[in-house]
Amino acid sequence: MVTLTIDNRTVTVPEGTTILEAARSVRLDIPTLCYLKDINEIGACRICMVEVEGEQRLVAACDTQVAEGIVVHTNSPRVREARRVNLRLLLAQHDIRCPKCTRSGNCKLQQLTNDYNLLGNHYIKDLRPIEPDFSTPVVRFENRCIRCMRCIQVCDKIQGMHIWDLMGTGTRTTIGVSGARTLADSDCTFCGQCMTHCPVGGLQEHDDTGRVFDALANPKKITVVQMAPAVRAAWAEYYHLKPEYATAQRMVTALKQMGFDYVFDTNFTADLTIMEEGSEFVERFTHRDQYTWPMFTSCCPGWVRFVKTQFPKYVSHLSTAKSPQQMFGAVAKSYFAKKLGVDPHDIFVVSIMPCTAKKSEAALPTMRDACGDPDVDVVLTTREIVRMFRGEHVRVESKVVLAIAVRVRIHNQAFPQDFVIRLNQNRHKALFDTFPFGIVICRHDGVIIRH
Repeated sequence: MVTLTIDNRTVTVPEGTTILEAARSVRLDIPTLCYLKDINEIGACRICMVEVEGEQRLVAACDTQVAEGIVVHTNSPRVREARRVNLRLLLAQHDIRCPKCTRSGNCKLQQLTNDYNLLGNHYIKDLRPIEPDFSTPVVRFENRCIRCMRCIQVCDKIQGMHIWDLMGTGTRTTIGVSGARTLADSDCTFCGQCMTHCPVGGLQEHDDTGRVFDALANPKKITVVQMAPAVRAAWAEYYHLKPEYATAQRMVTALKQMGFDYVFDTNFTADLTIMEEGSEFVERFTHRDQYTWPMFTSCCPGWVRFVKTQFPKYVSHLSTAKSPQQMFGAVAKSYFAKKLGVDPHDIFVVSIMPCTAKKSEAALPTMRDACGDPDVDVVLTTREIVRMFRGEHVRVESKVVLAIAVRVRIHNQAFPQDFVIRLNQNRHKALFDTFPFGIVICRHDGVIIRH
């Protein structure tokens, strides 16, 4: 064990611990931008600089190990001024039009700029005239990148794809696609991990919210939306909802408030996918000499793309069944359109998924079997649907948005589940005040029982 002093506190930590981790062990915060534990501990951003008594220069807390008896100051005047200078240097090559960035309000650089009271422009701007490429699900903005190299390390050490790399030298150093390729020409699986770990808005998903708003406003379009199981939980993180309020019912009501005509759960076509894959397995099993074994199946287009690019010899092992997302799109524009008695070209299918790889899957030319149009017209990520909720001023944290489906008992008699209608009290106030063909029960839940 090693004992040291950090901001007048005595700290004892195991040998080999960094100053940053030692400070965090006693709840002392040292700001960072590039740091990711065990993944990116390279001190690239120089924001975590601290002062060690007896040392001439400041040291990076994230990659400097503790030593016996050292005295560390994490927020001395010298440290504070060094951080302010480093932040100014980053801002000189950063597009500070924050309202145009999807990370605004959830950006570490923006937070630190406010924390250190950096108002106005301090250095001459040095932005590059490089336009973003919107042809792929992952979009990189050159003038938002701070060269923290998180994306490189995550792609190399976790995903193992080695898509991103350092380009140029000195002040011309930047991040680009390895091998002098474009992202569209690379082997990228579009998993989105680089976007998730980017501390600023240098990487983001291709924004498709505008197309969905246009479809919702088009009276000729029948909007059908499906939501993945993971989204039913993740969408509520932005609103800090408690688990009892972060329900699928609440999300369904929010989507209906926005104007979607039909809301489905992707679990429905997940069952269809299992049936299709099971049938395919039986076919392969009973004709073993005609197929390669074993049979691989995955609903993740990122994994399928990974196999095709990294292990092409196993492509023949892949199941030919579509993913639940694509199977839903095909069913919606064939069977469901027939049930509604409408032209399948008038159905606009939106998919809310947790992964940007689903965007690339929906755009594949082979995924338009039902009527010639894409089976899934638009794929939205969880971040995009939250932005739409905010833009439509849907108050998902309000209790009146939650429409609860329950079996209501009156005089100890249970009504059938089919007799429960989900309505929202704000949107259907007139029905709550006067309901000519039924009895209103549990007004605060928005549950109406037909007589």
